Amino acid sequence: MKNLRYLLVLLVFVSCKKEEQIKETKLQGGVFGTMYHITYLDDVNYQESIDSLFQLVNKSLSTYMPTSDISKINQGDSTIVVDAMFEEVFQKSKRIFKETNGYFDPTVCELVNAWGFGYKKEKKDLDSLQVKELMKLVGFNKIELKDKKVVKQFSEMCLDFNSIAKGYGSDVVGRFLESKNVSNYLVEIGGEIRARGKNKRNKFWTVAIDDPNTDGTRSVSRYVELDNQSMAGSGNYRKFRMTKDGRKVVHTISPKTGFATESNLLSATVYGKVDCADVDAYATSFMAMGLEKSKAFLEKHPEIKAVLLYANDKGEIEEFKN
Repeated sequence: MKNLRYLLVLLVFVSCKKEEQIKETKLQGGVFGTMYHITYLDDVNYQESIDSLFQLVNKSLSTYMPTSDISKINQGDSTIVVDAMFEEVFQKSKRIFKETNGYFDPTVCELVNAWGFGYKKEKKDLDSLQVKELMKLVGFNKIELKDKKVVKQFSEMCLDFNSIAKGYGSDVVGRFLESKNVSNYLVEIGGEIRARGKNKRNKFWTVAIDDPNTDGTRSVSRYVELDNQSMAGSGNYRKFRMTKDGRKVVHTISPKTGFATESNLLSATVYGKVDCADVDAYATSFMAMGLEKSKAFLEKHPEIKAVLLYANDKGEIEEFKN
């Protein structure tokens, strides 16, 4: 009996000691025009390496940096040889463009700029003729990558990967941590999350979904447990502007019509065992699709999960979850 008691005490001691050895590192800062938060179970600080990775992503994909590859391409430089980051995002975007029947389209950027939500800082109230003219520059099928160079059907066309770049940035950091044998981490950049393994309490990472508040306040009432999954969200309830004649213009521009029309779909939170870049792009696509087309897409792609918050006929918020 004495030996058994000793064994139990020893097991408790070893267990406590093991728990004490779990080191958690938290990093945070600003990048891509937003904030990032990184938590991982390791005692090594990788801040310097992660900052270098952010610089590489910006150099390749930032439309807000005039010297980046994508900015030079948008300015008409056809000699730019793109790097592996650009190529991966381009090919991933091409696949999702086809999967969503064109509802995810990075070439909609001239319209995004014109409506006042892009890198050019314009703010126009476009009429149907102006939209029709700009729609000639929309269509990811009009752009190709040949020998690592972007070839456009029309030289005025531009690319904007901002609706996938934050998710891709989370993937880049996550892959880096995995290369350092860090298997338990959560990377969040502007709300786009890549989570792997478990937290220091040995539980899957749990994250909140924002309520679609239109008054500027923030609250949460829903949570998602991420089992080695990525999650991203998009919504029109916070990012919008009003025209001079009182019309509401939301930041999601439809690649099909060229207009920024609000639907009853208020927000889309998408998650699954895929890259964060993928769910980031799907979330943007759903806001352009609207509720019914999003539900139809999810039915065809059961590997993708979503929480869709929408307003019913009475203006009450309802939830669709597959």
